[in-house]
Amino acid sequence: MKKRILVVEDEPSILANIVYSLETEGFEPHGCLTGEQALAVFNRGAPDLVILDVGLPDLNGFDLCRTLRKQSDVPIIFLTARGQELDRVVGLEIGADDYLVKPFSPRELSARVRAILRRCLVGKGGGDVPAQSMVGSEVPFQLFEDRAQIAYFGKVLTLSATEYRILRVLCQHPGHVYSRSQLMDHAWTEPESALERTVDAHIKSLRAKLREMHPELEPLETRRGMGYALKEHW
Repeated sequence: MKKRILVVEDEPSILANIVYSLETEGFEPHGCLTGEQALAVFNRGAPDLVILDVGLPDLNGFDLCRTLRKQSDVPIIFLTARGQELDRVVGLEIGADDYLVKPFSPRELSARVRAILRRCLVGKGGGDVPAQSMVGSEVPFQLFEDRAQIAYFGKVLTLSATEYRILRVLCQHPGHVYSRSQLMDHAWTEPESALERTVDAHIKSLRAKLREMHPELEPLETRRGMGYALKEHW
């Protein structure tokens, strides 16, 4: 089956260009010019990936991303003229998986879509899950690599693709300290295009999700001047 891509872009010529490029690459794109239209399309059936502009005429793209994240872990790529580092960090912190700045190459965009769909599939979260692959006898995380899911104390976490890959790496070696650059190598499809501060943004988002479940615990440890590690002893 063709992968369905929701494209949200308020400039008709750019939207047509993206849709045509994705169609020639074998995807099934659906274009929307406004955030409200995109929400209506999304609610009729979640796509496999969303390409989202920030500067929409009705909804701010960041707000739309937050709304989508409340109901889905669908991969999201921001496509925007706002290339400031702060905008990138905000976009990734609220749950986007990639951030491409205009002007862009349709070929590069298609490549990033393929890479995310190939390597960053995230299973649907929620509900109790049976014990399968325990990371460690004392560590309360479970990996379900065939479904690209991670459970925390038996509950599947709702994670973005990048959050999943970061936590997966940390879970595989509790206590091991990973530098930001090492996490970028493991978690980004194109680490050379990312910023080290975006790692901090994703760690912050992961901590918030873990705290919602068990506010008394702090599974992710910061080693000043070194990087991050998953708590080893519980």
